[in-house]
Formats: sequence, C-alpha cells, structure tokens
Amino acid sequence: MTRKELIEQIREKQSFLCVGLDTDLDKMPKGLKEIVKKEYEEEEMTFGMLFEFSTRIIDATAPYCVAYKPNLAFYEAYGIEGMAAFEGIIEYLQENYPKHLIIADAKRGDIGNTSKMYAKTFFEQYNVDALTVAPYMGEDSVTPFLGYDGKWVVLLALTSNKGSHDFQLMKDENGERLFEKVLKKSQEWGNDENMMYVVGATQGQMFEDIRKLAPNHFLLVPGVGAQGGSLEEVCKYGMIKDCGLLVNSSRGIIYASNEKDFDEVAGQKAQELQQQMAKILADAGIC
Repeated sequence: MTRKELIEQIREKQSFLCVGLDTDLDKMPKGLKEIVKKEYEEEEMTFGMLFEFSTRIIDATAPYCVAYKPNLAFYEAYGIEGMAAFEGIIEYLQENYPKHLIIADAKRGDIGNTSKMYAKTFFEQYNVDALTVAPYMGEDSVTPFLGYDGKWVVLLALTSNKGSHDFQLMKDENGERLFEKVLKKSQEWGNDENMMYVVGATQGQMFEDIRKLAPNHFLLVPGVGAQGGSLEEVCKYGMIKDCGLLVNSSRGIIYASNEKDFDEVAGQKAQELQQQMAKILADAGIC
C-alpha cells in the first residue's frame, strides 16, 4: 500500500484507526469455546480460538478502521497452532479486506543477513504491508526491510511504555535526546513513502518535538484508550495536512466485552472512535 492509497482510505473511511489484534487465550469471551468446539477438532482448538476471535473482531470493526496490527507475540506464544492462526488471519484480511493496511507488530531488527531473512518472512512469505522494526542496531539492521516496493518500515522512535524513559529520553552532551538521534539518522535510510515511526500516545506534547524532525512521516500511535493516551492531544500536536497518523487501539476495542456479544461491542467501540476521528478530520479540513 502506497502513501497515496493510505491517505485515500483515511479520507474515504473518515478514520485513521488501527485495530490491534493482541489475541490472548486467557481473555477469551464467555461462550466462544463452545462455539469453536462445534467447528474444530480437539487438536485444533488453539488455532480455532485465535482465528475465530480475531476474524470476528475484524468483521465487526472493518467499516471503522483503515489498518490492523496483529501482534506476533500473541500468536508465537502458542507455537505452531498460534503461527498457523496468524497466517490464517493475514490471509483472511488479504482476501476479505484488501484495502486495509496490515502491520505485523514484530519489532524485528538484527544484523544485516538476519534482518534480510526477517524481511523475506514478512514481506514475501506473509506479504504484509508493514512491519515494526527496532532501530538500535543501526543502519544495516534496518535497510534490508526498505528494499521492498509498497512496503513500510514502522520504526520505534518514542514508545508509550513507562520504560521508554530509561533510554529514549537520554541526552548527550549537546542536549539531544536518543529518540531525536533515531529520527534524524533513520531519514538517511528511508523516506516518508516507506517509513513510519512509532510514537506512543502517552507522550502528549512531545509530538511537537517529533514533528520538528519528522514533519511529513506517518506516525503509528499506540496507547490511546486502555493505556491512557488522549486522542485529542495526539491530533493537536501530531496531525499534519494529510493526517499523518494511524492511531492504534487494542484492548479498549477487542476486550470491551467478555460476553457472547464481544464482536458487536468491539464494533461499537471502533465506531465511537471513528466518529471522533471523522470530526477531527473535518475540523482540520482533511475530509
């Protein structure tokens, strides 16, 4: 998916919502197991639970979002069945919702030949649109991911977790913070057509500093909802003329209900966010 195509989807949907698929078997809604038992063999139950939960969430939320972000950890944790479910979910999205951006949240990044194989895994084997990448091993750990037309590297810049302050805000002798070095240096490797940055919603006014260094790049923004980030604050400081934001919500949508209507409630929560986003986009003159 190109930048132009992504912007077209944002305007068409009047949304810049990304739904995070952090699918945890310990948080499955009541009654889902009984439904899955009727459709899957005993040895397929893990696959069935992950796949059915995720695809039902997708069907309910697709009208209100432009992207999905399956988190690899929540599938890798269940071994072969988990990864089979991940692959099945990617194929389900590609077949049924081909205009939605698919971001594999894997946070890969290693020495060059290893990153080359990670890139092959996600951009050739799974054929996802985007991949989260950790930049802290430097250029040769990132550039192998940038060699694919129409694919995106989503580079960790300033994250939403408490521990982000341990390293990302460290200053050098000139007062420059580590995340600022990452933003500056990485723009020598990629551009705003193939690289986004992860910036946590909990960082608030720090978006002003991000935009000074990356004025045109899309930002993937986790942390709205369950982690306490403010959509209004993110947009106030981070939105640009063609939006430039993908705001992710995971737990606040997919675990909004623990009952049989979990998918319906997830759709309602996604719609609520979409309606807020539509107003923000209209007020900004974007759509």
